[in-house]
Amino acid sequence: MPSPDDYRAAAGYRRSHGGAVRVDRTVRPTVQAFTAMDFDSPVLQEFVRGGRTSSAGVPVTEKMALRNSTFFRAVNLIAGSIGMLPTHLMRRSIVNGREKIEKARDHALFRILHKRPNQYQTAFEFKSYMQTLALLDGNAYALIIRGIVRGKANQVIALIPLPRKSVTPKLSDDWKLTFEYRRPKGGTVTLQQSDVFHFRHPVTCDGLRGLDLVDIAANAIGIASQAEKAAGKLLSGGVMAGGALETEKQLGTEAIEQLRDSLREDHSGAESAGEWMILEEGLKARPFITSAKDAQYDEMRKRQAEEVSRITGVPRPLLMFDETSWGSGIEQLGLFFVTYCLMLWFVAWEQAIERSCLTVEEQDADELYVKFNEGALLRGSLKDQAEFFAKALGQTNPYRTANEVRGAFDLNPIDGGDELPQPSKSTPPSKEKDDE
Repeated sequence: MPSPDDYRAAAGYRRSHGGAVRVDRTVRPTVQAFTAMDFDSPVLQEFVRGGRTSSAGVPVTEKMALRNSTFFRAVNLIAGSIGMLPTHLMRRSIVNGREKIEKARDHALFRILHKRPNQYQTAFEFKSYMQTLALLDGNAYALIIRGIVRGKANQVIALIPLPRKSVTPKLSDDWKLTFEYRRPKGGTVTLQQSDVFHFRHPVTCDGLRGLDLVDIAANAIGIASQAEKAAGKLLSGGVMAGGALETEKQLGTEAIEQLRDSLREDHSGAESAGEWMILEEGLKARPFITSAKDAQYDEMRKRQAEEVSRITGVPRPLLMFDETSWGSGIEQLGLFFVTYCLMLWFVAWEQAIERSCLTVEEQDADELYVKFNEGALLRGSLKDQAEFFAKALGQTNPYRTANEVRGAFDLNPIDGGDELPQPSKSTPPSKEKDDE
């Protein structure tokens, strides 16, 4: 594809030594009218099809899907939630006969997942971008750059997202997985499985490529788009009058002007809402009321929003179109969202990273694993957190240390805070003794 500088040069723009842009009148602008594509390119297929054909008779493209407010909200919510959650590389080991779990900060992959996957993206930007592609395309690919870190070879030092729809996974007859990568400037190259991080939608029909939500939701988005188009035509060209005045007599120009002025002066504004007019000259009022067809039209738009909610798995209230009240139920709503919508994505992310970024030896050792910290989405009010940690530090059966509780609030550890509190051996006095 031509670069921006190529387009500037073709249009007659030249950059002087000082950095300013000037126009060269002697250069005739040229236009590149074609772009070379392979016959099996998904971009070419999308261009030829013009989008996914819906039952509404319109092709559904990605741009149309993202213009659907419900679909955009669902994609934005899932991708943003995945991007904001901390992702840690954890290590389990046996110390003095007991299992110990800690963050593997000394491993090169820990920084990649938690801080900086590459030189131009943060961890949030990388995860939210890859999650968005998994939702829209069904698949997201990143090139794995390996190197030597702290004397250890074959360590992941960067994850660089590959261009959309430029990678095709292929499984050979001997069950060897490779990836065919189509370069932006032309030509293809075969990448090995160890060189590609492949993250896909959990639902797949061939075991290699995930399903994209734009294709699944094509009917719902197509019908919703047609409904919005009909609403736009109604607002731009439809009759929006509240009613009509009828009479069998012939009104003169002066009578019509007086009637119009009376309506504007005496019956306009919020103060006159619901009031009836006193008519003269035998006039009869005929109001325009909403028909059953209009009511069904509104119900159809709500139905398509519900269909998008079902396809994406995001609860109705979180899509901002439900009448469900907030307040005490917000915690249960967040728990529902994490359990039934995000949890499958957590597992997909964790296992995809372990499969692609850990070496075979590290996977066989079963010491390193990836963990999403979904607790950031499940935190309740300060009162709820206080009650939870009070029980965790309880006198009967404590299961949290003081430093673990302080760490949850980003507080520094204290001396002696790494040991579990000792259960209290004292028992409350019986009621009989109190009565005595």
